[in-house]
Amino acid sequence: MPITLLEAINQALDIALEKDESVVIFGEDAGFEGGVFRVTQGLQKKYGKDRVFDTPISESGIVGSAIGMAINGLKPVVEIQFDGFLFSGFNQIATQLARLRNRSRGNYPVPVVVRIPVGGGIKGLEHHSENLETFLGHVPGLKVVIPSTPYDAKGLLTAAIKSNDPVIFMEPKRIYRSGRQEVPEQEYEIEIGKAKIIKSGNDLTVVGWGAKLREINEAVKEIEQESSYTIEIIDLRTISPIDKQTIIKSVKKTGRFLVVHEAAKTYGPGAELLALVNENAFLHLEAPPKRLTGFDIIVPLAKGEHHNLISINKIKAEIYQLLKY
Repeated sequence: MPITLLEAINQALDIALEKDESVVIFGEDAGFEGGVFRVTQGLQKKYGKDRVFDTPISESGIVGSAIGMAINGLKPVVEIQFDGFLFSGFNQIATQLARLRNRSRGNYPVPVVVRIPVGGGIKGLEHHSENLETFLGHVPGLKVVIPSTPYDAKGLLTAAIKSNDPVIFMEPKRIYRSGRQEVPEQEYEIEIGKAKIIKSGNDLTVVGWGAKLREINEAVKEIEQESSYTIEIIDLRTISPIDKQTIIKSVKKTGRFLVVHEAAKTYGPGAELLALVNENAFLHLEAPPKRLTGFDIIVPLAKGEHHNLISINKIKAEIYQLLKY
């Protein structure tokens, strides 16, 4: 039976709790209510309040507690209720969670997963529609994952929970319940740090992740129906580490590159990917590599949010400009 991305995450958590008694889940309303989006719904009832529980409203306390649990043998999976609330816990993430394994020279691995609903498109208030790739991808010692499909969400989260390194697992909230996919009921893993070629092509490489893959896929579909061009689409899946080989190989084949992301442009992940392409595939380029991103502004409130989101038509226009260069 096809399931949503939200249900796939719930399945992965359910299996992890069943198979590994060291796994615990907690966060603001993550226990009894099952989280504000109901991602953890039913897990407290099934596994009890000692393993799935609510916390005070303190993101710093949530992450700090997880670190202490992890170095004492548990595998915490913590939920930050909304993306913008992460900033209150960022100190613990950047100065402790990401560094402790190195600081202890490998004696204290920190197998913590921090789950965060991210991105716009839900007409949320301030601090409810943030894109955190730049902040988190910049911190050494963290793995940063953003799934775009139910299948990937389950496999990547399973791999994250089994990892001995801290993983930030960003969940595009706009597509929690948008679309369904056949997903195996049993446990499986998807390698963290490995991008996925969604569709092969010869004329241009487009890279995206998370919710933005929906618009990318639709834009490419329309262009290929209107023309003779073929376009390669890559789902990055992991912001850190980046799968450099897959991107470079693709660009050397197509000669053109576009990265699309909702996060702000300046110092964003698109800049890093453009640098990667320029440094490793410059002589293969037939057009300047481009990035299509959100604006360098605070995410607008509901009435103006659509101006900051990247539409199918914007993606099509950018692709055609590159193809005809």
